[in-house]
Amino acid sequence: MEQRLFEKFHEWYENRHQYAKEWKERTGGKVLGYFCTYAPEEIIYAAGVLPVRILGSHEAQSFTEPHIFAMFCPLCRDCLAQGLQGRYDYLNGIMIAQCCLHMRQAFTSWQKHIPQEYSYYLYMPHGIQTPRAYPYLRGELEDFKKSLEEWTGKKITNQDLDHAIAVYNENRRLMKQVYDFRKAKNPKLTGLEAMEMVVSSQMTDKEEHNQALKKLLKELPGRKLSRKTGTRLMVLGSEDDDVEFLKMVESLDATFVIEDHCTGSRYFWNEVIPQEDRLGAIAARYIDRPACPSKDWPKRTRLPHILKLAKDYNVEGTILIQQKFCDPHELDIPAIRSSLETNGIPTYFLEFDVTVPVGQFKTRVEAFLETFQLPTDLF
Repeated sequence: MEQRLFEKFHEWYENRHQYAKEWKERTGGKVLGYFCTYAPEEIIYAAGVLPVRILGSHEAQSFTEPHIFAMFCPLCRDCLAQGLQGRYDYLNGIMIAQCCLHMRQAFTSWQKHIPQEYSYYLYMPHGIQTPRAYPYLRGELEDFKKSLEEWTGKKITNQDLDHAIAVYNENRRLMKQVYDFRKAKNPKLTGLEAMEMVVSSQMTDKEEHNQALKKLLKELPGRKLSRKTGTRLMVLGSEDDDVEFLKMVESLDATFVIEDHCTGSRYFWNEVIPQEDRLGAIAARYIDRPACPSKDWPKRTRLPHILKLAKDYNVEGTILIQQKFCDPHELDIPAIRSSLETNGIPTYFLEFDVTVPVGQFKTRVEAFLETFQLPTDLF
């Protein structure tokens, strides 16, 4: 019963490439790979194209050494390695919404070394804390829409956009309903299951994903996990879809009850608020979403959002992760750590690199979790 409820999401996560290939065969449609969750998927979906997020494999590799600076983060190098090895050979094109320097380099290197039918660089503003960001991004989305129309030969109508917005909003709403079950004293899903659910939504047709979520929500209320919740943890920081790490931590009498990163809650937390100007509504959604640290300036809007998550999900401790050499998170984590600890939530920092054995992390996480078992009068 426990595994069966989340089996479909696990299958999609593990077999992401096969899913996309079968989708192409079944529909005759195109597949567009994107490098950052600021990509306006609604417009891609409205064009009849399947958006698929490009992610790494968590395998040590040397394929990118001639193509990308070695002191760029492991994630961007791992993503590029997947392309160079042909694992995304089913893509008809790639796109990026302007994000960090490292991922932009992975995109431009992919453009240069891996032939594509279509590629697009969307100028997503970094300075989103200004009223000018809304009309600017709306104009960029108009250009992107026209580019997609030229590529696919399909006119994207208001009805197409309305349908895409409705499908994506439903997906976000359903996943938030599932996340509500993580607030319980004994959560009905693990952090690993939540991660596979969210990441699989970045690689599948949202209408199919919605059907799986509806089925899940019918059965989830009656679920009882045969494991102790243990210490309630939040994980936040750089992108994290590392299955082995999540499994390891949750085997140590702990449960990840919430997270703030782009393979988790930050991806789906807010919806498009419909308005007559569809592109304006989509632009507002991506500007107003919980921000990536590359865009969260000059005011750190993430701090109150993270503290609210910690309160709502009754978090006892936080693990902060940083992909090695990830500059935006390296600058952001000290302020977040200080804010959490000031509010009575202990934190522990880990620097991620796919070449670091999970055993080294296990020893450190065990030491952190042991602090929750000590008498409080020692502090």
